[in-house]
Amino acid sequence: MTVQVWPNADVLARAIAHRITDRLIRVQGHGRRPSIVLTGGTIAIEAYQHIEAGEADWTDVDVYWGDERFVPEGHDDRNDQQARDAFLDRLGVPAERVHAMPAHGCDLSMADAADAYAASLPTDPFDLVLLGMGPDGHIASLFPGFPQLHETARRAVEVLDSPKPPPHRISLTYPALNHADSVWLLVSGEGKAPAVARALGTGTIEDTPAVGARGIAETVWLLDEAAASEITA
Repeated sequence: MTVQVWPNADVLARAIAHRITDRLIRVQGHGRRPSIVLTGGTIAIEAYQHIEAGEADWTDVDVYWGDERFVPEGHDDRNDQQARDAFLDRLGVPAERVHAMPAHGCDLSMADAADAYAASLPTDPFDLVLLGMGPDGHIASLFPGFPQLHETARRAVEVLDSPKPPPHRISLTYPALNHADSVWLLVSGEGKAPAVARALGTGTIEDTPAVGARGIAETVWLLDEAAASEITA
């Protein structure tokens, strides 16, 4: 596990954008199409806004999401819509490469929608999974004390009672999120410092779900100084 700290949220967002681009260039340099799992959240959206194509070919990247609010397609609350607005449309990512989660109104129950999304996931590990973290330590829509934390068979699940609105969501589970070469946790702000300290200290999956995020090759925490302020040696 690696922890990297930047002075403030703006510098962190720019660093994240640069790192994402570099990772795609590296994967494409090996002749493969990269697969990336996006997250929502303030610092992630700020990072997306700084992404420029450069030498990365965003028309040849498979894009997925770690969780989604089960609201209608195009709704401002949807993580996929926020990512489209921030950079996917700007960089010309083709529709067939954007693997959005089912939306409310899709004529599937939430359980069936979660299973359908799980079936669409690649069998090979993701190249990169991006995760935000809430002040309570949740990642994706895996919340402290919730039964979804212990799911081992299903790769995506419905969440019917999220403590963070809106209550209805679909989330990847640890078996999917951790089926990745690299998992990066993107966290900024003093309000998240206690959860960061727990996750990097004595926290458990039950009280700080971020503890359970692990990449196959690397797990990297990308923080600003405020979020890192309560970490102890």
